[in-house]
Amino acid sequence: MILKNSSMSTNSKPKLNIELVPKSCHFSNVRTCVSTADWDNIRKLSYEKANHKCEICGDTGKNQGFNHNVECHEIWHYDEETLTQKLVGLISLCPKCHMVKHIGRSIAIGQENVCYRQLAKVNKWNQTQIQNHILESFDKHKILSKYQWKLDISMLSQEPYNIDLSGFK
Repeated sequence: MILKNSSMSTNSKPKLNIELVPKSCHFSNVRTCVSTADWDNIRKLSYEKANHKCEICGDTGKNQGFNHNVECHEIWHYDEETLTQKLVGLISLCPKCHMVKHIGRSIAIGQENVCYRQLAKVNKWNQTQIQNHILESFDKHKILSKYQWKLDISMLSQEPYNIDLSGFK
């Protein structure tokens, strides 16, 4: 098992957590694998299912200072035996919660303080808990980034999406 020696030791899963995509999987996401029209349908289904609210904090995102309210976030499972990055769900998030999910990018664009405040607010965490979660997440990211992952988005061929993936490799 790839992560058997990992320091990921959080006892209970926080309401809002970081989900860093391994470097070897950057740019392998739903938007790059389906047509623009299909992506628009996928994300709109997600927004409607969530009643246009963040599925983590409940915010509508309207007053967060961004150009949009909620964003569709892909939930991935990394099968360590088959080295498969499998799409297992989609969730609507406000921009701030979405920034936390992709904190590496957020740090790169100078938005880490937004992420720290959101982690503190949603999880009721102090600075030490936030720092520990960030360090554990980057440790996991470093381990997962050592491998090449196969992409599995087969869930999109099922209800409610029904996307023809026959042209997808």
